[in-house]
Amino acid sequence: MGGEGLTLATKLAILSANYIAKRLEAHYPVLYRGQNGLVAHECILDTRGFKTSAGVEVEDIAKRLMDYGFHAPTMSFPVAGTMMVEPTESESLAEVDRFIDAMIGIREEIAEVESGAQPREGNVLSRAPHTSGHVVADVWDRPYGREKAAFPTAHTRDRKFWPSVARVESAYGDRNLVCSCPPVEEYA
Repeated sequence: MGGEGLTLATKLAILSANYIAKRLEAHYPVLYRGQNGLVAHECILDTRGFKTSAGVEVEDIAKRLMDYGFHAPTMSFPVAGTMMVEPTESESLAEVDRFIDAMIGIREEIAEVESGAQPREGNVLSRAPHTSGHVVADVWDRPYGREKAAFPTAHTRDRKFWPSVARVESAYGDRNLVCSCPPVEEYA
């Protein structure tokens, strides 16, 4: 990339992070702003208040992002209960806007829980991500529709990425290999 390329990449990453911070500041508190209200190459969204207001944890938001077609940003670093968004120079404006729209959509889903329109337990966030197997199952025992679970945006209707597994309890998943693969002997 050379000096000019690295400088440009850095500028684009900083610009994208500040664009995200500005667009999301009405929906999520943004931590660690400088004197001019700007962030560096990362934007830290504070989601800690949602635990009290809606029973929603940062992990719930991260899992729900999968339904919107995103791998979750870094969680709980450098501050527990927050989400650190670090857009790279390779992210297009359209992709950054799609991410912002997803985060705004998730904030609206949190507001549904806060208002009582959705329950604190078993809502679309706490049950995310939603696999194709869950969505097409004969029995649907959730207080929200399959459409809301699987296709939260028009983009997901046209270009759906289906998570292959639903939620695995994090501490258990960290300590135990969870695999749905056939036994190794079947590959012989």
